[in-house]
Order: sequence, then structure tokens, then C-alpha cells
Amino acid sequence: MKEIRAVIRPARLEALREAVRKRPDFPGMTVVKAQGSGYPPGKPSQGLKAELTDFSDRVLIELVAPDDQVDELVAVIHGICHTGQIGDGVVWVTPVESFLRLREPLGR
Repeated sequence: MKEIRAVIRPARLEALREAVRKRPDFPGMTVVKAQGSGYPPGKPSQGLKAELTDFSDRVLIELVAPDDQVDELVAVIHGICHTGQIGDGVVWVTPVESFLRLREPLGR
């Protein structure tokens, strides 16, 4: 299993949610309101105060999915959230050592 995390523009959330929910094997998704800041390469720093207050609203999405679904889910996220502009966001994938639904008995 893998965890897929993505920081995206809030305006892209509804389209992304609709796309992943259409999958018959949709693994579920957590959505967290976030704020973020990034600077294009070569742009000089505007100072610590500006860097600590210059944040844009973003959304952090988290999915845990079987390995065989990861590439397709990342492609869906990229296809919907990519505009080619600075600030589109990021996607990363990490291994999940264990996974348990809380509704299931422990030790299953």
C-alpha cells in the first residue's frame, strides 16, 4: 500500500473529488485545508516577515491505496490539477507500513 498526498489549488478540489469518486474501487480521501508558499527558482527572498505572511490557500488531500492503483490515481490528480502555472501544487507517494480500518477488529 502507498499513501498519496497532494497539495492543490482549492478550485480544483471539486473536479478531483468527482473524478476519484467515479472509480469503482475508490479508496477514500481525506481533505485538509492548508496554506502554503513557494517561490519560483531565482526569485530573491523578500525577507523573513514576508515569507512568513505570504501564504495562499491550498488543500491537502491524502489517499491510501493499493500499489496497483497508485499510478492511475497520481495521473488523475495531475490531469485535473495541472495548469502549467506556478502554484499548481505538488504530489508525492510514500510507502504505508500498515493499514487498519478502525471499524474492523484488531488482529484481523
